[in-house]
Amino acid sequence: MPLSPLDHDRRYGELDQVMRAYAGQPADDTPDRPSQALTAYLRHTWHTRPWALAVAERQLREYADQPPGRLRLRLGEFYAIPDVGLADGEIQSWLRCLADHLRRSIEEGEVPPPAAPATHWEWHARFPELGQFLGGWFSQDMPDEFDDHDAAVDDYRDATDAQLVARLIGELHELLALDLDEADYAQAAAELGMEVDPPAPYSPSGWFTLVADRLAGGRPEYASGV
Repeated sequence: MPLSPLDHDRRYGELDQVMRAYAGQPADDTPDRPSQALTAYLRHTWHTRPWALAVAERQLREYADQPPGRLRLRLGEFYAIPDVGLADGEIQSWLRCLADHLRRSIEEGEVPPPAAPATHWEWHARFPELGQFLGGWFSQDMPDEFDDHDAAVDDYRDATDAQLVARLIGELHELLALDLDEADYAQAAAELGMEVDPPAPYSPSGWFTLVADRLAGGRPEYASGV
């Protein structure tokens, strides 16, 4: 029978987080250099859940040293490594390479400095509520569901717990504090699930600022047409 959620998390929970960081990214780690995906995982995890790095190192190494045997494969009681573009014979050495990088980072205190997210996984790991907001309320169906951007923002606020709304406001301010150029803010919006343009004449960062103000209780100028 398949793994229960509890068994999955005990054996493979943090390994799964590392693997998710490679979605859409090449597994091009070498003994001397971690990939962009692993660097993104290290950066985010060091600054949010540093204790999880040791768990990831252990689970990666255990999986590499003791891959699931025939019985567990037949019963379905194992974690399936997603396709990362490597041949089956390369997976174990790659997992050990990742574990070595994690161990070195922990033992030597090699912490990636704060920076803007570099991968799709890192954008969503760092800004989870913003991803829910943009992906859920500003998909390509938004013009069919709401009269305008204001109506979508108000619907989110009315349908969402106040604590999550407050979290979104904080994430918007954190995003704006990255001080990106407008092209990068547009890319961030796309990575986080926004499929429509901000309302004219606002840039992505200008609209993010207005949304934060609106959710905090203010009404941006574009709502009244002033």
